[in-house]
Amino acid sequence: MASPGLPRKSRADPDPARKALLARRIRLLVAATISYNVLEAIIALTEGARVSSSALIGFGLDSVIEVSSAAAVAWQFAGRDPEKREKIALRIIAFSFFALALYVTVDSVRALLGIGEARHSAIGIALAAASLVVMPILSAAQRRAGRELGSASAVADSKQTLLCAYLSGVLLAGLLLNSLFGWSWADPIAALVIAAFAVREGREAWKGETCCATSPIVRTNQVEARATDGCRDTRKDH
Repeated sequence: MASPGLPRKSRADPDPARKALLARRIRLLVAATISYNVLEAIIALTEGARVSSSALIGFGLDSVIEVSSAAAVAWQFAGRDPEKREKIALRIIAFSFFALALYVTVDSVRALLGIGEARHSAIGIALAAASLVVMPILSAAQRRAGRELGSASAVADSKQTLLCAYLSGVLLAGLLLNSLFGWSWADPIAALVIAAFAVREGREAWKGETCCATSPIVRTNQVEARATDGCRDTRKDH
C-alpha cells in the first residue's frame, strides 16, 4: 500500500521515457524468442526426421507456426487498414495449427502401429531441456514488461512463449521414456499431446482470441495502437 502523501504512479501509465524503454525491451525479447524458435525448429525437424520421432517433428512444426503466425500478423499491420487483413491473418494461423495437428496425429498413429518407431535422440533431449529453461525466462521477462506498459499483445505473446515451455516438458518426457526404458510408444503419445495443443491454438486463432506481439515490432512509436486494440476487441466479450 502506498504511503500517505506519496502517490504511486500507475503501472499501466508509465511516463514516455519509460514507455520507450519498455517498448525497446519487448522488441528485443520478441526478437530473441523468434530467433530461438527458428533455431529450435531447424534442430527439431532435422533430428526428428533422422530418428523418426513424431514428437520432435511436431515440436519443430509448432515452432515454425509460432514464427509464421508472428509474420502473418506483421503482414496484417503492414497495410494501411490492418482491420481488413485481420480475419485473413487469423485464418492463416488457424489453418496452420490444424494442418500441424492433422500431420502429427497421422504420423503418431502410424508410429503406434509399429511403422517407423522412434529411436534414441540425445540431441532431442538436450533441445527439449534447453527450451524448458529458456522459454519460461523469456516469457516472464516479456510478461513483466508488457504488464507495466499495458500492452495486451505483448502479454498474450508471453503466454504463447510459456506454452512452448509446456510443450518442451511434454517432448522431454516422451524422449526420456523412450531412451531410458525403451518405451517407443511414449514418443507418439507425446506427439498427440502436442497435436491437442495445436488444435486448441487453432480454435482460439479461428475465434480471434490469439494475438502475437507485433505492436512492439511493427508499431515502434505507437505501442498501444491498433495491434493492442485488435487484441482487446477480440476479448472484451469474454
